Amino acid sequence: MTTFNVLLICGGGSAEHDVSVLSANFFESSLLQSNKINLLRVELDSNGHYFDSEGNSCELTNRREVRFDNDVKTPWTVDYVIPCIHGFPGETGDIQSYFNLIQLPYFGCESEASSNCFNKITAKMWFSALGIPNTPYIFLNDYNQSAIEQTQAALSKWGSVFVKAASQGSSVGCYKVDSQEQIAQVLKDAFSFAPSVVVEKTIIARELEVAVYEYLGKVIATLPGEIICADNTFYTFDEKYNASSKARTDVVAGNLSQQNIDKIREYALKAFTGMKLRHLSRIDFFLTDDGEILLNEINTFPGSTPISMFPKMMQNHGENFTDYLVDNIETQLTSLNTIR
Repeated sequence: MTTFNVLLICGGGSAEHDVSVLSANFFESSLLQSNKINLLRVELDSNGHYFDSEGNSCELTNRREVRFDNDVKTPWTVDYVIPCIHGFPGETGDIQSYFNLIQLPYFGCESEASSNCFNKITAKMWFSALGIPNTPYIFLNDYNQSAIEQTQAALSKWGSVFVKAASQGSSVGCYKVDSQEQIAQVLKDAFSFAPSVVVEKTIIARELEVAVYEYLGKVIATLPGEIICADNTFYTFDEKYNASSKARTDVVAGNLSQQNIDKIREYALKAFTGMKLRHLSRIDFFLTDDGEILLNEINTFPGSTPISMFPKMMQNHGENFTDYLVDNIETQLTSLNTIR
């Protein structure tokens, strides 16, 4: 039987490092259920250093090997890598560029698609180009008086806005603004996370999510799930990942018309194929009271923690996560003729 040496990388050193480690636990337990997988898990820190589960320092070389410092272990040949990294450098496309350079096959979206989705400004331009409605916004590229005045005008026009660091994930650097007095400080905070900022109109709507993934040669979009937050709150980083979160997640959203379900899934598939995504994504939408559907954002490596929606929606659709992973690994390696 053919087996594959799969390197599972987690961490990354960003604000989402710890969540990445939790997601990697789920990937690891799923991969260990297959006798086709030989697994090595390493953690990447903020300085670009790798460590295995025993704390041994190592590196991923351009020979597609994991080499250990001081030769404490034999070099480990890598057939395939899973970059289970939320935020930088995984969802930004940086680490995928290195994999491309050394011609190492990997799981998930490619570098350009990852970068396009991670930057909220670029993503919105893509959504519009594909004809997918999205939240009204303005773009700011400097923290200065002009940015403050533009945000003040947007708040006056829309009544409430979200100020978001353009290149961060999981609600990092994201702030709801309801008064003019908040603007200067919030912009300063948002610009501390990224060089560009998006100011979006606050949308009073249901928050719906679709898992879109490739399996057995098909692109599948699940039924929409729903995030239900406490009154007058939004889905912050802590609400997403804290065990004490008061947010509720429904794997299948209730009280949706078939027309809205079909349109949301249509938009999700259009975004996945149009933006050249690969293997997995979670695509998030707003549904307003008057039936308007707006694409909010795309997560190219969605969380797989015990409270994450992506694996739950996939399971509800009838897929086994281990089978799904192995199918994508085998399919990709077979097409590249790199099976050992």
